[in-house]
Amino acid sequence: MDVLTAVRRAEPPSSTPPLPKPSTTQLSSVKDKISSVMAERPEDLNLPNAVITRIIKEALPDGVNVSKEARRAISQAASVFVLYATSCANNFAMKAKRKTLNAGDVMSAMEEMEFERFLQPLREALEAYKKGQKGKKEASEQKRKDKEKKNSIDENDKSRDEEEDEHMDDEQEGENEGEEEDVEN
Repeated sequence: MDVLTAVRRAEPPSSTPPLPKPSTTQLSSVKDKISSVMAERPEDLNLPNAVITRIIKEALPDGVNVSKEARRAISQAASVFVLYATSCANNFAMKAKRKTLNAGDVMSAMEEMEFERFLQPLREALEAYKKGQKGKKEASEQKRKDKEKKNSIDENDKSRDEEEDEHMDDEQEGENEGEEEDVEN
């Protein structure tokens, strides 16, 4: 049952007059809007099974097996948690009149969801991520500088080679002129 059907079946409170039924074009417009926001299938909202399996294996000691049903239940629970945390974080971003979620929104969402014990590990993970990104940026910048330096050295060598070639050509022309003078004498 889709959202619109559920809304239509719900009885309005007795104090309010019943709502007029929307036209077909209005319904299709609403469905289009919902489709553009929501995933096409509920399975599209699940986290990748390979990622869930890897996390489960890393969390458990060696030799512990997890059934397929348990992995699926963990996957669905993780997906619901991520969606709920994202929704809460989005509310904080909307209150701040922003469209982009940031780390502060996620931290506030965790507090609102009463997961305060995760805040410190999250902060540590965020700090490690920022350091890693800074290191990558510095390495990329150094690589770019080294490449520019190599290119400028290559250009200097090239211009030096061209100057030497011109100098050699001038010397050969001078020798050729000297030979012509000897022939005339």
